[in-house]
Order: sequence, then structure tokens, then C-alpha cells
Amino acid sequence: MLLLVTDTSGKDGFVGLVRAGDGAQASPIEVLEQVALAGGTFSAQLVPQIAGVLAKHKFHKTDLDAFVVVSGPGSFTGLRVGLAAIKALAEILHKPIVPLSLLEVLAPYGHMIAAGHDQPNRPATFRYAVALDAGRGEAFVGQYAVVISVEQNAWFEPLGESLLTLDKLTALLESGAAQWIATPDQTVFDALGKRVPESLRSRVRRGLRRPGSEEMARIGWQKLKAGEATSSEQLDANYIRRSDAEIFSKTATES
Repeated sequence: MLLLVTDTSGKDGFVGLVRAGDGAQASPIEVLEQVALAGGTFSAQLVPQIAGVLAKHKFHKTDLDAFVVVSGPGSFTGLRVGLAAIKALAEILHKPIVPLSLLEVLAPYGHMIAAGHDQPNRPATFRYAVALDAGRGEAFVGQYAVVISVEQNAWFEPLGESLLTLDKLTALLESGAAQWIATPDQTVFDALGKRVPESLRSRVRRGLRRPGSEEMARIGWQKLKAGEATSSEQLDANYIRRSDAEIFSKTATES
């Protein structure tokens, strides 16, 4: 199965071409190519880069079987551009779309980096959080419960996504609502380091990196097999934060 993976949620983005499910393993993922997209130019780059990577590997757009797209959280403009392009392609080609939250893609790797540290005897259940820099002294936060078995296998349950101030994110650790916080963003890591008590600083982990085509395709492929795809009409962005226009409009109405 040929998957097109796109992420336009951040300052920079990418287009990935991935082959999935064709090998001897249960769920093989082969990244054929990942092409970077420079921030601020997604609208000009996205469609030409998709066409270019398909042509380079001697595929036509009709060879695509499904789209895996990051639907948020992140940049309003970037997400609108990225999702609009994928909606149009999926509608023309009548192909399914698998929307992914960037937080849910990071979540399994968030528990991995903490699973071997400072944990009591297994099996045990823990709550943790994954955080992304949202600017304005805030973070996009996904909270999860993870069960780590005696064999060190782990499975997790999503508890919800929200926009939190960095002070409220710190309070998750201090209250015990999260037993560790993982982030790929140095800004969040540094801000928490200044806020949390010294005794808790080891529970702020930065062993994550922003996921690429392989990580996104792996989760997207699992969702596709589970029937969790959507249509172009149903695809929507997961902004978490309201836009400035919505905020200012509501404020003006209330006043």
C-alpha cells in the first residue's frame, strides 16, 4: 500500500512517500523518501513537492492508496494549507484520509523514554504527559495512562488533549497528575526546568524528536487497518487553541 504522509503543523514541514504492509512482517514500513517543506511557503511548495516525489519514484497520483496527515495541533495557517491540499487530492482520487494528532504520534515514544527510569516494580500503571510549544507561555498537552508489564511491554490510553499555560503544566507534575512530562521542544524543557522543584526536574524528559514519515506512517497504517480513516468532507483541523479572530470576536461581543 502506498501512503502519502504530510505534516504542515509546525514552523517547517514535510511530505513523505511510504510503502506499508507489503512485506513479510506484520506491519512493515518503508520510507521511500521524505522531502522537507520550508516554513512560510507551504502553499507554494506542497502540491509541487507531492508531484515531484511521486514522479521521482515513477508513481502517478492514482497509485496512492491513502493519505496520512497531521491535523494538529499547530499553526493555523500551516494546517489550513496542508489539510486543504489533502482534502482536494483525496476527493479527486476517492482515497481515504487518516488524520493524526502530533501529540498521539509522540505519545508512545514519550513513555518509552521514561519507562526505564525511576519506576517501581512492574506491572504498574502511570500517568504522563507529552507537551509541544504553543508559544505565548503555553503548551499543547496530551495526557496518557500507560501500563508497563513485567516483560516491559507497554500500552497506553489517551486521557485528553488541551492547551495549558506552562504554570499549569508544571502543576501536573507537582500534583502527581503526571508522573513525567516528555517534550521535543527545548523551550518547553527549559521553561519547566525553571518552574518545577529540583526534586522533580528528572521527571521532565527531552529524549523526543519531532516525528517524521516513519513514525506517522506506522500509526496511520494501524488506524487505516482498524477502519479509522475519514473522508475529505469529514477532515477537520485539531487546533486546540482558538484563533485570534474567534477570541477577539467573542471579546467584542461580550463587551
